[in-house]
Amino acid sequence: MKPFDPRLLQVAPTVRRPVILLGAVAAGQGAAAIGLAFALARLVTDVVAHEDWVRSAGWVVVAFLVRAGLGMLVERVGASTATEVSAALRRGLLERWLAAPVEGRPDAEKASTLAVQGASAVEPYAARFLPALVAGVVVPVLAVSALLVVDPLSAVVVIATLPLLPLFAALIGRTTEDDTMRRWRALEQLAGHFGDVMRGLPTLVAFGRARRQVEVVRAVSEQDRLATMRTLRLAFLSSAALELLATISVAIVAVCVGLRLTHGSMTLHAGLLAILLAPEAYWPIRKVGAEFHAAADGATAISRLLEHSVDGAHSGGTPSGSGVPAVVVEGLGYAYPGSQARVIDDLSLTAGLGLTVVTGESGSGKSTLLDLVAGLRLPCSGTVEAGRVHYVTQRPFLPDGTITEALRMGNAPELTAQELWSALRQVGLDELVARLPDGLDTSLGDDGFGLSAGQRLRLGLARAVLSDAPVLLLDEPTAHLDREGSALVTGLLRNLAAERCIVAATHASELVATAEQHVHLGRTLAEVTA
Repeated sequence: MKPFDPRLLQVAPTVRRPVILLGAVAAGQGAAAIGLAFALARLVTDVVAHEDWVRSAGWVVVAFLVRAGLGMLVERVGASTATEVSAALRRGLLERWLAAPVEGRPDAEKASTLAVQGASAVEPYAARFLPALVAGVVVPVLAVSALLVVDPLSAVVVIATLPLLPLFAALIGRTTEDDTMRRWRALEQLAGHFGDVMRGLPTLVAFGRARRQVEVVRAVSEQDRLATMRTLRLAFLSSAALELLATISVAIVAVCVGLRLTHGSMTLHAGLLAILLAPEAYWPIRKVGAEFHAAADGATAISRLLEHSVDGAHSGGTPSGSGVPAVVVEGLGYAYPGSQARVIDDLSLTAGLGLTVVTGESGSGKSTLLDLVAGLRLPCSGTVEAGRVHYVTQRPFLPDGTITEALRMGNAPELTAQELWSALRQVGLDELVARLPDGLDTSLGDDGFGLSAGQRLRLGLARAVLSDAPVLLLDEPTAHLDREGSALVTGLLRNLAAERCIVAATHASELVATAEQHVHLGRTLAEVTA
């Protein structure tokens, strides 16, 4: 758990400028604190010596205003930087997962924990800890440098005691790191179990086991609560230890200054400066320790997010993404992660212009084959070469937006309304959309809420019609459709096959009858017939 990971600036280049700006403002705030100490010392000296103190008071007011203004600016810049850092990490994480094959993605529960709570935990880290870290590096150097000029003896005391603060902070931080990791594991366990319960809730209700899960979720939640409280206790312990060390160190400086003032070996101005500058040398490090332990979740989350955001090299077998309407599969083999049994073994297939259908029993690997051709999975053996692919799954994704946005997603944004209506007409949705109050501007619910399964599928097919990808992959394109709808989609695919390479997994006999090539996946082998 590093205080600052340089990979953050590499993975999210857009945060470089706000982070640098935040560091500059935090350093300026520390310099203003040093200037305020000099102004206060001069004011007190002028008052005691019955000299003109109005000018000194003016400098004190200016220093207070500058420090307050910079403090407000640190808060503002810190808040905006925190938002940018969190958004950039979440965006990079999602882009990495979307570009990676299934084998390169974490479990759904772990992914949701990282993308939602992990990215949110970064905000207090960036808003409070990063400014404290910059001040902890700059301000002690400025304060000790000023002390060396004003009072070398006090500077020696500060230099001798200052390393104790980061030392104790690091010692306590090791324990905090372990507790924070335990807390993250407890949180991921809670998210995983809750997700499993929600997915299996109908089955649990049917067998009368739903209430038993209430106690299990409560027990897992209690583990997360205890882990959180342990982390908070260590954070308070760290703050108390650092405060105690800083108080003792400043007291030593004050005693030394007081003794020399009593013996007349030191001026009042120099003594006041030493007493005012000494806390400024310790205060930033105390704040770094306190903020680091308070933002320990953010530091751990950044480490986990960066691990998942760094692009890894994937071995061959991915589609070429060219403009050629063809799919070439050689010696393809695939086994699901954690399983030794291959669902596809030594499959070879060449598909060009026309319709190629893939049939087989449920579980024989039809959808898996399409995933491999689309590059969503990495083969265990063999190679896959394919042109640029448009993939229509059994449940096409529909964004929470208008019908126009759903059709243009993944396609050219300059598609005209006439082209959109033409695509809807080809899949038999034009009359339905025309009857809607807002037509193409009608808002869909989340994941197409309000549409039937067949309507969602046909909207996905309309998006495929608008795509200029030379290869179309379709998973059960006639599922959830009646006889009339199936005939319409079959005719559409026959027309598209004249210019594109279409590979469709299906159980529909009418598609098999019109296909140029038929691939039947069995439990042990694949049969390819023309």
